[in-house]
Amino acid sequence: MSAPAQTGRAPGFLAVHRTTARRATTVAAALAALAFAALCLALVLGDFVMPPGDMLQALFGGGTQIERYIVWQVRMPRAALALLAGAALGLAGALFQTLLRNPLASPDLLGISGGASVGAVYATLVAGWTGAAIAASAFAGAAAVAVVLLLAARALADGGYRLVLAGVGFAFLSASIVGYLLKRAQEDQAGTVLKWITGSLGATTWEPVVVIGAVLALGAAAAALLARPLQLTELGDPLVRGLGAHPVVVRTATVVVAVLLAASTAAFIGPVSFVALGAAPIARSLVGRGALALPTAALTGGSVLLIADLVGQYAFPGHSVPVGVVTGAVGAPYLLWLLASSKGRRA
Repeated sequence: MSAPAQTGRAPGFLAVHRTTARRATTVAAALAALAFAALCLALVLGDFVMPPGDMLQALFGGGTQIERYIVWQVRMPRAALALLAGAALGLAGALFQTLLRNPLASPDLLGISGGASVGAVYATLVAGWTGAAIAASAFAGAAAVAVVLLLAARALADGGYRLVLAGVGFAFLSASIVGYLLKRAQEDQAGTVLKWITGSLGATTWEPVVVIGAVLALGAAAAALLARPLQLTELGDPLVRGLGAHPVVVRTATVVVAVLLAASTAAFIGPVSFVALGAAPIARSLVGRGALALPTAALTGGSVLLIADLVGQYAFPGHSVPVGVVTGAVGAPYLLWLLASSKGRRA
């Protein structure tokens, strides 16, 4: 009697798996369509509003030289950077939250974005650096925090609390250092730095797009390799070892990939809040509970950041608001809701 029962359960499991896979594919396609629609809107809007037909012609090599320049050199780099940076943040947040089983685990709350802010502010106000040197210094600041997180990751068997506490502590410490440096700065310098630390896409060239695109490609490939062993870590270390995986290696590699994604993004656009925090929970709610939803989280993050940038540029006529202000305005009530919800209390 036991054999037929087992046989009956297997098709049911496969049917659920196929249903989940179809839902994930449908959600991913819908998010990709949303991102493409937002991209087209970003290419149409501006000081010179371009009709959709003219924009599409310029996008595929037609139209006038001025239209092609506006599409490919002015608007496309910013829109592409928003999509890629948002995807990188969404993927980084999903990796952290899956690893720590904590919906509050994200680069901005773990101190990685704060470390990037310290590096950039120090490079600008103290060292007097400009351009790519500021981005390099921001990456170094985030990487320094990452080293501490990697050391704390050795104790992840206790549920990751040490990693979370270390990250939150560095976030507060980074805010204090930035505040001190701003207090000592000249007024014109402080204004420039303040715009960066709020998170801004600004006047973007193709260089950061290429860099973040390459980092995202590497991070996505690594995340695909880590997805299955990362899910196995939720079963407990003894069982994971019995299945042939190495928990410490998986966790350390996950932290490295997530930090690389978050630090590279923060080095170019500053510490943008909410995207890494909210992308994964939104993606999982769309795909279904229990799903890892890494690709969906990346698509969600890219769509959210691009739409937030459009809101910051055009929602307030005559004023351009940095994208970090828009995401922060959305993220603050979301974080309060998360803390007040049952998930937040359990975390």
